Amino acid sequence: MHALHRPTFFTTFCCWLLGLLLCTSAVSCSQDQKAQLKNALPDGLIKAGGAQPKLDSVYIVKYMAAEPKFKDQTEWAKKFYRERDFRLGWFRNHELVPQARTLLGVINKAADEGLDPKEYKTKDFDKLFSDLEAAQGDSTRRNALEKEIDVALSGTYFNYASDFYRGTVDPRSVKAIDWNIKRNKIKLHKALMTILKERESTYGYYDFEPLHPEYDRLRKALADYRAIQRNGGWATLPVSTRLKPGVASPAVAALRARLLGNGAAAPAAGTPAVTVSNKPGQPATATSAAPEKYEGELVEAVKEFQTMNGLKPDGIVAGETLRLLNIPVSQRIDQIMLNMERWRWIPKKFEPSYLLVNIPEYTLHVVEDNKEAFTMPVIVGKTLNATPVFSDKMEFVVLAPYWNVPYSIIDKELRPKLAADPQGTLDRLDMEVVKGWGAKATPVDPSSIDWANLTEKTWKYTLRRRPGPKNDLGDVKFIFPNSNDIYLHDTPHDELFSQTKRGFSHGCVRVAEPIRLAEYLLRDKPNWDRTAILDTIAGRREKYVTLPEKLPVYLVYFTTWVDEAGKVHFRDDIYGHDKALAKEYFN
Repeated sequence: MHALHRPTFFTTFCCWLLGLLLCTSAVSCSQDQKAQLKNALPDGLIKAGGAQPKLDSVYIVKYMAAEPKFKDQTEWAKKFYRERDFRLGWFRNHELVPQARTLLGVINKAADEGLDPKEYKTKDFDKLFSDLEAAQGDSTRRNALEKEIDVALSGTYFNYASDFYRGTVDPRSVKAIDWNIKRNKIKLHKALMTILKERESTYGYYDFEPLHPEYDRLRKALADYRAIQRNGGWATLPVSTRLKPGVASPAVAALRARLLGNGAAAPAAGTPAVTVSNKPGQPATATSAAPEKYEGELVEAVKEFQTMNGLKPDGIVAGETLRLLNIPVSQRIDQIMLNMERWRWIPKKFEPSYLLVNIPEYTLHVVEDNKEAFTMPVIVGKTLNATPVFSDKMEFVVLAPYWNVPYSIIDKELRPKLAADPQGTLDRLDMEVVKGWGAKATPVDPSSIDWANLTEKTWKYTLRRRPGPKNDLGDVKFIFPNSNDIYLHDTPHDELFSQTKRGFSHGCVRVAEPIRLAEYLLRDKPNWDRTAILDTIAGRREKYVTLPEKLPVYLVYFTTWVDEAGKVHFRDDIYGHDKALAKEYFN
């Protein structure tokens, strides 16, 4: 075709503009006509639709403040938009990015995280999207809606992400929750930029994923236990049940159904199936069945259950084992959700190497290069002297330590004996009174002290037990200086480690294998091998050894967790912290 006869870009544009003017001036212009005119536009001009609208700080603050559930997220929104020079985040070339629909889908499934989806459905996005679609021919209206939708999506994200990544409860605002671990310092505006593919991150923000695998395993356990709940829960065994391996009882069938399930193993020939009575709103209850022998895989299943619940695996169903078997599934679901919440409080990343004491588990975990090196039993504080939940850094191993007697023990236990016979009492207890600290401490004559009228304000000395077999700290003390005056240490009472519930201390944590722990911590310290450690202890002269590097220590409180094999563990709420958290979390 000759060039003069080809329609030029200018000709096409003029035709489109004339059509648009006619259409917009005519009342009877149909949607089909508008669509045809839109499709007639040259490529790039229609889709661009003019410049993308921009926001400003006044608009953002006003919009966020007007919505109660967005109000607390205003600072995150300001940071997010300020970093992008107030460009829209959820639109590209007037088109919503796919992450918008992904976010709304994630919120629809918030219950999977133990969260309530209704808490995050603040705006009616279906209506907003519909209004936006209808406003495509009106650039002023369209731009206004794009701005509103963009800030609404950001507010929704920050509202959800704040709960998902930082927790719905602020643990430091409720004293009874007792959680002073350093906080998760996640920057939510950076996380959102990662989701929108505007920055790189080593964390799973792209897919709205949790930060810790331990949380993810609990999430899967939550789904499993909810499935059990939907199917009617599990049978409650009679309170009179007492089973030992080898005995026959009608309760065995109910126990089999409880632990092995209908499909775990076919009952022996002639064994009647358990009958379970279900009343609406009530836990399932096993009714009478013919006696069946308690043996084989069922005994092993009971032992595993006992292990998973922190009991001695003796295979006997009675007492504590029976109590734990009869805890309803609804209570276990709540327990899982509360511990998922605690994982949201944990820093987004642990250091490669650290020590972690899980108080309800009575266990110390030694982690090296992101892998568990070993564990050991510990003794924690009794209920009235609860071991606090906090984090710090270990700095010293003290060999052959002195034990400084707290004033409370002097006042409540030792005062009468010291008043009657100061020197004789100290000699029997292998103690001494000193003035000053460490190597500069000097002895004080105990008879020069008015023990009968002593007060905490007038007490100016230190009463301490010398290193040796009577010392309450044993042979080693591990110090991570903190305001709680809590540390790890040895104990002369090794027999207590044979107990399954080990809340015996005044708050500090006693470790079962102190020499092993000392040897591990000093492994990179020249001249401090096992022999040197034992020789120093034998010398009964206190020695502080500084660690080559400070090592993070976490004293935490998890009453349920899932191990790497997928097995769910439960422990009792020994200090009532679950109960305190539940009041905040579920209300």
